[in-house]
Amino acid sequence: MTAASWTTPANLRQRLQKRWRRGDFLAGAVAFPLRLPLKGPPAAAVTGQFEAVRAWVRAWQAQEGRLELEWRSVRAAIGSQRLPTAVVFADRVRLLRFLGRQAEQDTRRFEALRAETLARFPELADWLQRHPFTVLKEAAHWDKVLAVLDWFKSHPRSGLYLRQLDIAGADTKFIESRRKLFMDLLDQVLLSEAIDERHRGAAAFEARYGLRPKPVLLRFRLLDPALYLHGLSDLSVPLAEFARLELRAERIFVTENEVNFLAFPPVARGLVIFGRGFNVAVLGEIPWLRRRDLFYWGDIDTHGFAILNRLRAHLPQVHSLLMDRATLLAYRHAWVEELSPTAAALARLTPEECALYEDLRRDRLGKRVRLEQERVGYGWVRRYLEGL
Repeated sequence: MTAASWTTPANLRQRLQKRWRRGDFLAGAVAFPLRLPLKGPPAAAVTGQFEAVRAWVRAWQAQEGRLELEWRSVRAAIGSQRLPTAVVFADRVRLLRFLGRQAEQDTRRFEALRAETLARFPELADWLQRHPFTVLKEAAHWDKVLAVLDWFKSHPRSGLYLRQLDIAGADTKFIESRRKLFMDLLDQVLLSEAIDERHRGAAAFEARYGLRPKPVLLRFRLLDPALYLHGLSDLSVPLAEFARLELRAERIFVTENEVNFLAFPPVARGLVIFGRGFNVAVLGEIPWLRRRDLFYWGDIDTHGFAILNRLRAHLPQVHSLLMDRATLLAYRHAWVEELSPTAAALARLTPEECALYEDLRRDRLGKRVRLEQERVGYGWVRRYLEGL
């Protein structure tokens, strides 16, 4: 064992600081007295490395006023020598004193915040012990954090927008910037019936705790002047309102490319929906669409067919538009590589679609072939629509 492997006071401090950063001491999870063994020189080294041993012992002797040390006597050729074997901290006060003033201040601050929190939310005891540094990070705003918890506990599943919550000092930005923290805390504080377990993740904060979410806006263009609404052809409305419109359009097209949406040719009794920005499967929640001819226009790649397959789970009558082999081969010069193709089994494709999908996912036409919908010529699109 070389001198470099012997535990020095600096080594001990580093070890303890690592445990401090982990929260072991701050949360009171360590039993006292705390005994920490020291790695030191073997008896043979006392003679063979006398100067190194003496320097090591002196470094520990210099700590005797601050630390409680355990010693043992070692017999060597030069006589009996006393070597430190362990450091003992009788209580947390002595340990914090060794770690320094910041540790002492942080501990006092955490203890005060923990006492205040437990007085109002005793169910947070375990969480506080696991996350002491999260509390310290939010120490300047902890009163606002508790105020938010109070509000949600008093108003379970309120159905309000986040902007409508009237909590002193805790505005919308305060809550939105701490969604993960509040989800951790609210899951401990609220009754089970106040939490919708189907919704997880920070983006689902409103749905999980019964707030009113931002409405999903559906943008659509009326492709026939006879269908215009008070002269308007391009509109965005909440999905629920679109479901109530029951427009007179007979042919509904869905595209996820905005340029295609804007340039979509006129179609008698036609309407085009811009599908980017929401899960196209939500269209299945619109009853009147089930009674219309519906067409989906996506990229010709594995994910385009996967979206088509998913949409058919909700609207079985949907047809694919310009997602055929003829279109793909006509625009071979415009092919690009699909970055992360899927190989999922798609049970709702037609035989022709399935054959093309299999060729794509098995690279029979080339490596990761993809034809993006916006690369299809406008004249090709018009002729295709005229043939419907």
